[in-house]
Amino acid sequence: MRKFILKFMTNPTEPSLPTRDLEKVLPSQANWLKLKVGRYFMSGRKRILVTGGAGFIGSQVADAFLKAGHEVAVVDNLSTGKREQVPAGAQFYLADIKSAETFDLIGRWRPQVLVHHAAQMSVRISVADPTLDARENILGSLNLFQAAAQVGLEKIIFASTGGAMYGDEAPVPAREEDRARPECPYGIAKLAVEHYLHFYQREHGIIPVRLRYANVYGPRQNGLGEAGVVAIFIEKFLAAEQPVINGDGLQTRDFVYVGDVVAANLAALDYPREGTFNIGTGQETDIRTVYLKLQELAGSAKDPVHGPAKPGEQRRSALDSARAREWLNWQPRVSLAEGLAHTVAAFRERQ
Repeated sequence: MRKFILKFMTNPTEPSLPTRDLEKVLPSQANWLKLKVGRYFMSGRKRILVTGGAGFIGSQVADAFLKAGHEVAVVDNLSTGKREQVPAGAQFYLADIKSAETFDLIGRWRPQVLVHHAAQMSVRISVADPTLDARENILGSLNLFQAAAQVGLEKIIFASTGGAMYGDEAPVPAREEDRARPECPYGIAKLAVEHYLHFYQREHGIIPVRLRYANVYGPRQNGLGEAGVVAIFIEKFLAAEQPVINGDGLQTRDFVYVGDVVAANLAALDYPREGTFNIGTGQETDIRTVYLKLQELAGSAKDPVHGPAKPGEQRRSALDSARAREWLNWQPRVSLAEGLAHTVAAFRERQ
């Protein structure tokens, strides 16, 4: 069975010869059979190590894996994460992903799956200090992957970026097949890690699933990171302070709710092959529109105020997630209006 499954671990857009032969014999059932056979092998309770599992997204992913019956450990240095966000049922290790301590931990704990969310996540910091960004996002990842290779890890689910991956020259919404041309060190580092994952798949048989997130927002978010504008605006409104829109506010982003991102990670756990997937809504929303929606939800009288535009800021961004719908059976289910309402309510509760 295992040898049969390994035939189907190539990229779904570039099927191997056995896959093509299968599609000739069973053209209407090929995708179903490839996934069904693979999921037979990947099913069952797993030991999952979540890096960045005290953070905004990682903590909610860890919680979902626990609720699904898996054994979960979290590694986080708490530079931006919060200890209280780590699910009660998870083992917690205070450590940096670049450290020998984390390398040794992987050897002792011997996870079957690594879900890698720990990162330096600020585009602006990456522009100001590309060396720091590469040290955290590339060298930190390699420390994890090298340790994983030594314990026979089955799979790595990597939280990559879609918002910073394709650049302004890409079509909108961008597809995975479009040329990746990141314009900031943060996106460049994420792309480099994606390539390293292919190396570890080829050399060590570790299955990589790369999830290219759009601009994630929702409960537990803070004002840092690629999609921090939602959290920044809410925090300002609830504190009766004036949020500031950078530039004209007509720059667009693809805002995807954190609950939908968690669902994508659960789907990726069952996916038996190498793959790269956009995780977004495909919808562009400009920053001014987000401001006005949040102003209404917060009951604020503070009308938009504009500041200088940020140099080099991407003008438009949205992701086509058709591949995730086909192969992961995933699609976004929470509308922007519903998601923003949930997020404002969550911020009020934690005040």
